[in-house]
Amino acid sequence: MFELKDFCAARSLDQADELLHRDKKNVILGGLLWMRMGTRQYNTGIDLAGLGLDRITDTGDHIEIGAMTCLRQVETSALLEDNFGPVLRDSVSHIVGVQFRNMATVGGSVFSRFSFSDVVTALMVLDTRVHLHRGGIIPLSDFMATSPGRDILVKLAIPKHKVDTAYMSHRKSATDFPVLAAALSRSGNTWKIALGARPSRAKLAPEAAALLPATPGPAQIDTTCTTLIRELGFGSNQRGSKAYREHLAKVLVKRGIQAICR
Repeated sequence: MFELKDFCAARSLDQADELLHRDKKNVILGGLLWMRMGTRQYNTGIDLAGLGLDRITDTGDHIEIGAMTCLRQVETSALLEDNFGPVLRDSVSHIVGVQFRNMATVGGSVFSRFSFSDVVTALMVLDTRVHLHRGGIIPLSDFMATSPGRDILVKLAIPKHKVDTAYMSHRKSATDFPVLAAALSRSGNTWKIALGARPSRAKLAPEAAALLPATPGPAQIDTTCTTLIRELGFGSNQRGSKAYREHLAKVLVKRGIQAICR
């Protein structure tokens, strides 16, 4: 269990930012589900719960997801499903259980850049932008390629556009981390494919996705899957070998394409 010497319920993002940079041992508190598994000692824990960052909002041209929004809200949001299909709902519905999803936050998952994150994999195919207090607005794909720094993730913004989506994953058991995760989207003739838990961080496969027409045939799907393996690269860990993940990638991506084209 981690330890805090002090606690502050931030009254503004500026106050939270000032506290975060006052001392390297101060820390932003999210859902605390991963922090409590560690043994680190911090000086001040900075709570963002009172800043209204726990909402999913339609701004007209974007849907915004506050950093303190819990995964259960993402799972049950009609606003997200109406605009982006089942990809976000399906990406979180297998994560541990409802009690866990009621506490785990979107901001905690994204800012930590967890390689096994289902929700990050899904967000990658929706042109998601990350809003940082100091760092400004950057694409999620670029954000995932950076190392965690001392900044505050405020919200995510997803542009509203007509899109068909699918999310596929394989797990050794119902509540385990994914052995491999795949998210796909189709907007007009443009496809996006992202794979997570490779076992490295989720990443887009633009070269493979560009090979798909709006309604691909079997040969085009096979070519896309072959290109995908070369483009992204896979590794081994305790959940699966490189060869196993390469096989899963072809299966999950093919199923995702078929689900969208159904």
